[in-house]
Amino acid sequence: MKLTSIVFILSTVTTQFLAQELNVERIWKNYEFSAKRAGSYQAMNDGLHYVEMSQNGDIVSGLIAAGSTSQNEIIVPKSALVYNDNPIAVAGFELNADEQKVLLWTAPQPIYRRSFEAFYFLYDLKSKKLEALDADHSPQTLAEYSPDGKMVSFIHGNDLFVKDLTSGKTQKITQDGKRNKVINGTTDWVYEEEFAITKAYGWSPDSRFLAFLKFDEREVPEFQMAMYGALYPQQYKYKYPKAGEINSVVTLHLFDLKNTKIETVDLDSYEYIPRLNWSRKSNQLIVQTMNRHQNQLNYWMVDCNGKKPNTQKFYTENAATYVEVDNNLVLLEDGKGLIRTSEQSGFNHLYYLGFDGSTKAITNGTWDVIDFLGIDETENVLYFTSAQEGAIYKSIHSIHLDGSKQTKISQEKGYNDAAFLRGMKYFIHTYSNANTPPVIALRKADGELIRILEDNNTLLEKMSKESLSNKTFLTISTADIELNASLILPTKYNPDLKYPVFVHVYGGPGHNEVLDAWDGNDYFFHQLLAQEGYMVLSIDPRGTQYRGAAFKKSTYLQLGKLELQDVLAATKAFSKRPDVDPTRLGIMGWSYGGFMSSLAMTKGEGLFKMGIAVAPVTNWRFYDNIYTERFMQTPEENASGYDDNSPINFATDLQGKYFLIHGAADDNVHYQNSMEMISALVKANKQFDLFIYPNKNHGIYGGNTRNHLFNMIHDYILQEL
Repeated sequence: MKLTSIVFILSTVTTQFLAQELNVERIWKNYEFSAKRAGSYQAMNDGLHYVEMSQNGDIVSGLIAAGSTSQNEIIVPKSALVYNDNPIAVAGFELNADEQKVLLWTAPQPIYRRSFEAFYFLYDLKSKKLEALDADHSPQTLAEYSPDGKMVSFIHGNDLFVKDLTSGKTQKITQDGKRNKVINGTTDWVYEEEFAITKAYGWSPDSRFLAFLKFDEREVPEFQMAMYGALYPQQYKYKYPKAGEINSVVTLHLFDLKNTKIETVDLDSYEYIPRLNWSRKSNQLIVQTMNRHQNQLNYWMVDCNGKKPNTQKFYTENAATYVEVDNNLVLLEDGKGLIRTSEQSGFNHLYYLGFDGSTKAITNGTWDVIDFLGIDETENVLYFTSAQEGAIYKSIHSIHLDGSKQTKISQEKGYNDAAFLRGMKYFIHTYSNANTPPVIALRKADGELIRILEDNNTLLEKMSKESLSNKTFLTISTADIELNASLILPTKYNPDLKYPVFVHVYGGPGHNEVLDAWDGNDYFFHQLLAQEGYMVLSIDPRGTQYRGAAFKKSTYLQLGKLELQDVLAATKAFSKRPDVDPTRLGIMGWSYGGFMSSLAMTKGEGLFKMGIAVAPVTNWRFYDNIYTERFMQTPEENASGYDDNSPINFATDLQGKYFLIHGAADDNVHYQNSMEMISALVKANKQFDLFIYPNKNHGIYGGNTRNHLFNMIHDYILQEL
């Protein structure tokens, strides 16, 4: 009888599934709903012309303000990109200062999330000659021209090199680079992941100095992962400092190309050097340092205009919680100051910071600046994006350096991004909303349209033929707070029926899921669930961003506590609707979201019938120190903060069906997190479901992997919710 019931249920589910217009294969195997991107525009020195890679593989130049691309000039034909009789598939390119040489790279291979190594080539526009950057030291990473265009620097084997383009000779600047020991000019794993920096060197404006960071990671604990496929699995080893563990010793150095000497720069006491930026005109280097708690950020000026570099600290920002480090920083051409963002007022705003230590707010209000896009110094006008219309929206604005004449440039409400071209006279505008794929356009600085680069009309037409339910936005009030949420109703919604609710959550510090922005394939997977009769709900709890620093930083020292309270309270409030079946609530999250769904299934007192955790953190002691200590301090200083909200400590309280999924080669959230959760669940005699992807990292992708993963998730939802 029991077996017959199961067969009947599966048969019913299969029949229902086949009747739907969407399926997982269309989304995650055939990628039928992928939005197109526009080409990569690069403005030339005059600020009026651009270069880009055309669809047929030529590098072309054209007039930015032209209404079409029909008059483009081919400057590097695809037919010329042949080396040793082999065509080069160009992945990216860059022109030198006088725009007579092109640096090309091909066959990029990822190192970690942002870093890659590739084979670099030089193409001379006059001689039409193509040559390898340095065949004896390849592949390379982070190659770039010196400002005068006469040299190219690059990293190979953790050492910094410079090639003189006139003589053709390559000089090895550092000598001690060695994997898992010393890194020169690029960063270790944790800097790349948590400070979002891979390039840890830069040229002075006059091409005389190279400033670079050296990472001595010999004492950093080593993590290893088994890579399967051979008879004996290989052990991949790399340096990964977990919470409370030793960091790389990072030092700043200056290489003087005139006397070929390397000098160490003294920056007093610090733990991290998250940023270094050269002035665009003067040999002034701005360096940022932080303490281990990341609640103090120092700005240093290293002035190399004299006979010997002069170092001076000119500004310090302190916070009761932590100070954010981002890329919202531009040094002004007058050599007297810079523009940065700070949350010191309680909201993220633009500030002028003088090298004499003076500071002045440029923007203000109870809203957050999101991105500082740059400054047109000929007009003293700054450009930025903000959440002035609400935390789910992003709009483009301009403002004068003195804080006057703020102007909204973007017209449509939704999510607006801007990438300004050199000269700040034009920008690439990307607009989307929750139900509209990106429209990419070239515009003048004031927003005037020049031409549409990609409208994604083909995808829009395809969507018009599908049975889709618009994503909408709402606020949910709990006893403590009002929270932003998004909702997709079942496609054939009937208000007289009760529906199961699938909650999709992330909830991590400074990251929002509830945005009026295009969500790609996740959008269509949620549409598939809507077609099958599920409500899809997302909630942004406290700790997420664009609602001020107090909202974002309220989770300090207790990651997971307020976030879980908010998700539980909001889900309970939502489940009181007459169209919701409160006995059929499910939750899923990935990474921090996997941490949240694991907490919801263990500390949620049975609210959720089903939970799926993909690549979850199950104990913050297992995660890297820069991220974790920013919000939690060290385990030694804050043991209860770590223990009180770690899912592995509450395995005995698990209720409902729990599905744990992880990539065995996850270099970010280690597979160790799931292994320890498994041990805790077994010890507690709790049944659960598990799937591991061999050799897959945090993204769990490649080949048929995503299709397999989402088919499995889809089937689990149908069966258990």
